[in-house]
Amino acid sequence: MREPLFVKQNADKWKSFENALTSDPDELADRFIEVTDDLAYAKTFYPKSKTTSYLNGLAAKHHQSIYKNKTEKSNRFITFWQYELPVLFKTYQQQLLYAFIFFIVFCMMGAMSAKYDQNFVRLILGDRYVDMTEANIAKHDPFAVYKRDNSFLMFLQIGGNNIFVSLVMFVCGIFGSVGTVYYLFKNGVMLGSFEYFFFSKNLGFASVLVIFIHGVLEISSLIIAGAAGLVLGNSLLFPKTYSRLLSLKRGARDGMKLVIGLVPIFIIAAFFESFVTRHTEMPIWLSSFILITSLTFIVWYVIIYPNKLNKKQTL
Repeated sequence: MREPLFVKQNADKWKSFENALTSDPDELADRFIEVTDDLAYAKTFYPKSKTTSYLNGLAAKHHQSIYKNKTEKSNRFITFWQYELPVLFKTYQQQLLYAFIFFIVFCMMGAMSAKYDQNFVRLILGDRYVDMTEANIAKHDPFAVYKRDNSFLMFLQIGGNNIFVSLVMFVCGIFGSVGTVYYLFKNGVMLGSFEYFFFSKNLGFASVLVIFIHGVLEISSLIIAGAAGLVLGNSLLFPKTYSRLLSLKRGARDGMKLVIGLVPIFIIAAFFESFVTRHTEMPIWLSSFILITSLTFIVWYVIIYPNKLNKKQTL
């Protein structure tokens, strides 16, 4: 790679590292690794250039900062969700957008397929589930499925399953992101056909008020898990100025952090589904409040708050 192109690809990053000071030890370490990687590349291909000299100074500056702030903070657990995870959301906002678009398109495909093929819902959801739901509708209790099992056992099963699925979606990104896209397709088509089934029974609004009490957090988390898989896959396909192995390690580390950050959200979603959703007779204002609060939290934590942090760091 020619030096001007190398500088053009990384100039904004170097400038932000130089101007945006931070005292967070983990962020300092990550920056130091990135700068030294770029320095090693520059020393190899442009050993006597001004770029190499500049990177050497930048690396020295970060090295000093690390040793000034080498004491680990005691509240590491808190700072992960307060700073580190939102920064990752900002860093990989493109992958988040792609995962969201994929999922919405697949949902629409599921709904359209269910509309034009009467057997599609049974193919996706299974005859047993459809027959049971139709029987519940006939009994004027369409969402009785959420009332059947013991709440605590349901909570453990749903929470564990969702965490497992998110890990699988992430790990499958190693296959050039194809595996992750497949799981986004599978879950998107299922949700689309599922919702169309209720809308076709004139229960669409009721299904949103009941099912999305937990669905907002659950579906948002699956999309973020999909983004984590895309991060892993893209790190392998598009290593940029890094070696493919180093890029893969970085993608695996950051993607895994995204998935770990989802665990509390999945737990809350499982709690809602097990202990709250079963109360299908709750007032509309209450279910609407839970739904809107969950959606507001996701938008704020994944989009608004990371952008605010980024603006503070670049001032």
